[in-house]
Amino acid sequence: MPVPWFLLSLALGRSPVVFSLERLVEPEDTAYCSLGLSCHLWDGDMLCLPGSIVPAPGPVLVPTHLQTELVLRCHQETDCNLCVRVAVHLAVRASLQAQVVLSFQAYPTTRCVLLEVQVPAALVQPGHSVGSVVFDCFEAALGGEMRIWSYTQPRYQKELSLTQQLPALPWLNVSADGEDVRLVLKVSEEQHFGLSLYWNQVQGPPKPWWNRNLTGPQTITLNHTDLVPCLCIQVWPLEPDSVRTDICPFREDPRAHRNLWHAARLRLLSPRSWRLDAPCSLRAQAALCWQALGGGPCQPLVPLLPWENVTVNEAREFPLLKGHPNLCVQVNSWEKLQLQECLWADSLGPLKDDVLLVEKRGPQDSRSLCALEPGGCTSLPSRASTRAAHLGEQLLLDLQSGQCLQLWDDDLGALWACSMDKYIHKRWALVWLACLLFAAVLFLLLLLKKDHVKATTRGRAALLLYSADDAGFERLVGVLASGLRQLPLRVAVDLWSRRELSAQGSLAWFHAQRLQTLQEGGMVVLLFSPGAVALCSEWLQDPAPAPGPHGPHDAFAASLSCVLPDFLQGRAPGRYVGACFDRLLHPDAVPALFRTVPVFSLPSQLPDFLGALQGPCTRRTRRLGERAEKVSRALQQALDSCVQTPRTLGPGRRMGPEAGDQT
Repeated sequence: MPVPWFLLSLALGRSPVVFSLERLVEPEDTAYCSLGLSCHLWDGDMLCLPGSIVPAPGPVLVPTHLQTELVLRCHQETDCNLCVRVAVHLAVRASLQAQVVLSFQAYPTTRCVLLEVQVPAALVQPGHSVGSVVFDCFEAALGGEMRIWSYTQPRYQKELSLTQQLPALPWLNVSADGEDVRLVLKVSEEQHFGLSLYWNQVQGPPKPWWNRNLTGPQTITLNHTDLVPCLCIQVWPLEPDSVRTDICPFREDPRAHRNLWHAARLRLLSPRSWRLDAPCSLRAQAALCWQALGGGPCQPLVPLLPWENVTVNEAREFPLLKGHPNLCVQVNSWEKLQLQECLWADSLGPLKDDVLLVEKRGPQDSRSLCALEPGGCTSLPSRASTRAAHLGEQLLLDLQSGQCLQLWDDDLGALWACSMDKYIHKRWALVWLACLLFAAVLFLLLLLKKDHVKATTRGRAALLLYSADDAGFERLVGVLASGLRQLPLRVAVDLWSRRELSAQGSLAWFHAQRLQTLQEGGMVVLLFSPGAVALCSEWLQDPAPAPGPHGPHDAFAASLSCVLPDFLQGRAPGRYVGACFDRLLHPDAVPALFRTVPVFSLPSQLPDFLGALQGPCTRRTRRLGERAEKVSRALQQALDSCVQTPRTLGPGRRMGPEAGDQT
């Protein structure tokens, strides 16, 4: 539909040059030739499928030059569209008749038209210009980019092409005001229009972000942190079949590129797959690296596991046999490190004091072995003065006896993680013996300041009890436990004690952990889930323990025989605290007996929850606040993944939004 004249006038401005644009009153396309030539425009558009170039059997008519001119095609006095007039200059090489094809492309329009041109014999002079043919016209949108091709049929040479930017929208101004960015739309008060902000993604359709129907004029303020290179603006009048204008003004903005990397996130989808989430496409490469416990840069496992190109928002597979908390993912862009995440740390616990052995395989079954260290890969055995070199023979024996964990295996080589804990213990045994006397002298002082020392150096103890509803909920518990250990808190959870649980039994393990936690002034944390609420309700109705479909590692079910008496006899306050997870369970769904102690919803009430665990005497430092914020982000990501995955609660019960969301 034609664009209103006042909208064109706002877009094109008030200069005499603009107002002198020729106005066409013909509703249909037309074509005309220069003096001496005759031409005919074929009805309807043709398919834009150019034929192949063929050798010229004789003189031919070819296009030599393209020209364009902006005109206005007016359907009524005040309803005009911007239109592109195309002039094709022709020369004879030499034939008396040819078909000229014009192809026009300007998002979202693509058109091709066919003109037949005849040249009188008197004008046929090979190599000389014979005139031109003019086509009126290709309609186009404001602010877009157009491209025009021209060639003759049969095709004797490559086509001519021309690319041109159409007039932009001076009435849409993008300006910076301190930390904010303003979109100023200078539209008359009676004009109604639509405005949309969206992310123009290369992979997949545009992703909408903000859409409004507005009345001009308008000023819209964006926070500078919202800017990303693919953020685009679309404006159109609220009329049927109106032309929509798109601009993407932040493609070259340095702040937008910085914000894009700040918004990008690495996520572990399964033990073998991961994904880079970002609002825009990124030119990036990723590789696995090994992060040593003592710090230092994460060392890429290249060339055994080379850099791979990454497509955002698409899952990628790890070529691994086993996961390890020291394995991390690095993302590079233009050879600069942008992101690094140790994705397994949330599910497998903190970094370990392990050394990575790299086995390289060559022709004729040859192989070499080295230990990856901050200074490089140390060959084993070696006389170098590094830790791995000193323990080279012991590490080789551990590898041969199967005490190392194989992480990767391929025709090129293999990766092994070998524990260094026992060697560290041997090295420091004599040092500990020398310190025993000094420790005995300080023993009385440590007893007097027991509570203070625990709070400042070791952290308060916390025992986490939960019902193992499913693998997603267990991972969520693992993320919480790993985060609490960084605050610091001394955390005990059955997820990290499966070997002790198998050896001692769930009930014995719980008794030992509960006794130690309470004797040291710690807290027992009851993590409520739909499965835990169901178990508690069954115990409240029938206190006698009944066999159920609980696994051998389910410490929560075993602990209820001791936890319930503490609540029934009023001993729980100050020793217990409850928690549940946002969107999985509302605190009001927790049985009333257990709400005699504080019950927090995580991560929304994480600061209050941490305050209850650490006690009133703990100082709130800036570093502690930063760690708490990091825990909250990790917990939110794990919770999003848990909510998106369908979950089950034992035989015959399924948890969806109606079961897990009690709000």
